[in-house]
Amino acid sequence: MKRARTTRAAAILLGPFFVLFTLVMVLPIGYAVWLSLFTEKQSGLGFGGTETVFSGLDNYTAALGDRAFREGFGVLLGYCLFYIPLLLVGALALALLLDSTLARARRFFQLALFLPHAVPGIIAALIWVYLYTPQLSPVVSAMESGGIGFDFLSPDGALPSIVNIALWEWLGYNMVIFYAALQAIDRSVLEAATVDGAGAWRTALSIKVPLIRSSLVMVALFTIIGSLQLFTEPLILNMGTGSAVTSTWTPNMYAYTAAFGRNDYGLAAASSILLALTAALLSFVVTRFTGRKGKKA
Repeated sequence: MKRARTTRAAAILLGPFFVLFTLVMVLPIGYAVWLSLFTEKQSGLGFGGTETVFSGLDNYTAALGDRAFREGFGVLLGYCLFYIPLLLVGALALALLLDSTLARARRFFQLALFLPHAVPGIIAALIWVYLYTPQLSPVVSAMESGGIGFDFLSPDGALPSIVNIALWEWLGYNMVIFYAALQAIDRSVLEAATVDGAGAWRTALSIKVPLIRSSLVMVALFTIIGSLQLFTEPLILNMGTGSAVTSTWTPNMYAYTAAFGRNDYGLAAASSILLALTAALLSFVVTRFTGRKGKKA
């Protein structure tokens, strides 16, 4: 009787979550998978209407066979290799600095570093596009007057420019996560390390960082997933700025262009599913790798 009552209570409490999860996650993913198995073809010589026909895995092979789609993953790889280490190291360094005894005005710097994250991504991208555009940007003018010529919108400058925007948006947010984890460390552990003769650097690297390992793994996992969804910043740079960012620069932009530029919803759904599978696979690898290292530690 007691077990049945507990089961009923759990079902009542978890029911709303599973209903919402089904509506916003399971059904959209299922619809995307179903949509990716069909394509629209014109009948006759193109003068008739279009009809939806079952195409099986043709949309997936078309996406994988498209050079633009594959190159988008290459861009994502370069972005991740450039952005993720800078974000993790920078956010952790700032958090350790704020947690140290040398820090002053901690609340002010926390707020100042977190404020860029409060700016919507599209607004942040527009601000930086202004700062990147020659003849408009005071930053570019100052660099040119100092003899520094760098085109932020060129093929070589587009990726670092987008990484800079993402760092500006997310560095403070992740710093707050690391700082909160550092504040949760038992102070007696740090005091014991100091008594044993550990300096500030040794305490930070050998005591604090291992103790917030779970937060580091969580931020790394979420950052990888978020990096694969890169869309807003390159989309803004693509809109009339003369940058090297094309409409298919990332897989997300490829799917967006296929859906709303070419009205090929089957191809857009297939490319989105392939991107989701890549994110799931990377998440699994990161989780397994960090889990094994945690057991060894």
